[in-house]
Amino acid sequence: MGEKVIGFHAITEALKEAPSGSILYICRNIERKNDQLESLARANTSVTIRKVAKIEMDRMVPGVAHRGAVLDLGRRPDRKSTTVKDFLTQLPEDDLSLVLILDGITDVQNLGAILRSADQFSVDLVIIPERRSAQANQTVLRISSGAAQYVPTVTVVNLAREIELLQKNGFWVYGADMGGTSITTVKFPRRTALVLGSEENGMSQLTTKKCDHIISIPTTGHIDSLNVSVATGILLYEFRRQQG
Repeated sequence: MGEKVIGFHAITEALKEAPSGSILYICRNIERKNDQLESLARANTSVTIRKVAKIEMDRMVPGVAHRGAVLDLGRRPDRKSTTVKDFLTQLPEDDLSLVLILDGITDVQNLGAILRSADQFSVDLVIIPERRSAQANQTVLRISSGAAQYVPTVTVVNLAREIELLQKNGFWVYGADMGGTSITTVKFPRRTALVLGSEENGMSQLTTKKCDHIISIPTTGHIDSLNVSVATGILLYEFRRQQG
């Protein structure tokens, strides 16, 4: 088997561009809503439909709440993955561009929600470190309701080095931290990279030092911080609002 997609919305999106050889597995007599998935699959000649028993699907994706449907893509789909260097090479001069850098997001729920916001606000590239970070796997794809497959992403070994490369190519890097300058007084440039750290520890010290500016979201609540996925959505919206 290849990469498997679970979740109604994630499968719906994946079926739109499912490669040849993909198989949609559907449990018998489970979730009438899966009839819609079957209809979508029949419209894509690249997809084969197979009806299986629940016990067989449980073995296919052990420990996962599949709700009676699994899409096997046969191979890893093209998620527009690239390298930071290639991304910069293809970027037109003085082009409006937004990069999102995730420094230590280990919760797949947060990563899925972040990638969904990244899709909604047309982030041009998401950079994720190879170590100490959640990756864009099938769980994240499901949580993002399929949005993860549309977001250009790159996994890197050295986050600091990639930040320096962005800066050499005209990007200004803004790290999010509670002690930073309020975004109400910040004017984002056309080439902006936003850095979000983990909810527990924030950005690493090295990443913080590499940032050009540290910014914050003004709040008036009783708890000390926003969830990182919520904070990401607010910052992405603010960039697009300013540039719109």
